[in-house]
Amino acid sequence: MRQLLNTLYVNTPNAYLASEGNNVKIIIDQDCVGQLPLQNFESIVTFGYAGASSGLMQKCLNQGIALSFMQPNGQIKGRVSGKPTGNVYLRRTQFRVADDDQAKLKLARNFILGKVFNQRWVIERFIRDHGMQVDQAKLKAVSVTLKDGLDKIQRAVDMESLRGIEGNLATEYFSVINDLIINQIEAFSFHDRIRRPPLDRVNALMSFAYSLLANECGGALIVNGLDPYVGFMHVDRPGREGLALDLMEELRAVIADRFVLRMINLKILRSSDFKQAPDGAVLLTDEARKKFLTKWHENEQKTLQHPYLNEKIEWGLVPFAQSQLLARCLRGDLDEYPPFLWK
Repeated sequence: MRQLLNTLYVNTPNAYLASEGNNVKIIIDQDCVGQLPLQNFESIVTFGYAGASSGLMQKCLNQGIALSFMQPNGQIKGRVSGKPTGNVYLRRTQFRVADDDQAKLKLARNFILGKVFNQRWVIERFIRDHGMQVDQAKLKAVSVTLKDGLDKIQRAVDMESLRGIEGNLATEYFSVINDLIINQIEAFSFHDRIRRPPLDRVNALMSFAYSLLANECGGALIVNGLDPYVGFMHVDRPGREGLALDLMEELRAVIADRFVLRMINLKILRSSDFKQAPDGAVLLTDEARKKFLTKWHENEQKTLQHPYLNEKIEWGLVPFAQSQLLARCLRGDLDEYPPFLWK
């Protein structure tokens, strides 16, 4: 398993990135406010609008460092990455599978199996850890529904029925998210998943976390020689990384949702950490986004025992590990793609 290196998050909106020697320089109002060795990072994510120099981009390309540009709400604007890695025959296989209804259904079922399995265990863990503070009967009922849904997913005969099952189970799961908020309940109430734009604080945090996770999944797929734009569950759409969205399905609850709930319940973020845009969208303030990214990075450094590989790895390597397993499956080294199943 590869080593987990750091990600440099540049949060200041007017920061311009440049290079000097083998360092990345952070420049604000023509003053250098920071200079860090490029060799310490495997990716750079900037939320600034000032951009980056061509010299820095060239060095990132040469050293395999992904340079991603994101909007303040976490939506990715673009990514600079080097030459495609891996074998072209792997990508040709990926494209053939994407055009084969039964082959892609087999993979899509496993993505959604992992998603629903992990959603259920987020709820079960919460019952175990906070049983005196939650409506156990309500949470148990949804947990049972999700467990029963696993059989339905395995029996799905086409993509349309699979998407219908997944949609119904997602509604069940999100119906109890508000019950998992046990602190700051009035400031962080959640009723429905609202994406574009997020209109409340919980949705704003979820959207931001999902965007970070999608960017990491896209980068992990590229490193493993796959095309992040050609998915199996998500239909092709210009500019959308369908396979990255496929891969992150099984990781949403266990990586992003748990993180968001922890930020709320531990009172790391408060109502004062948000602002409202003219279109009604709720966004993190610049300072709050810095806190979010700091804790996100800390969370990625924590370790777990990977359920399939049976190796101890950092959470930040889970997208890479799953991308690697997907590539092995497409090459025929594995009979089936093993989803990430967390307990």
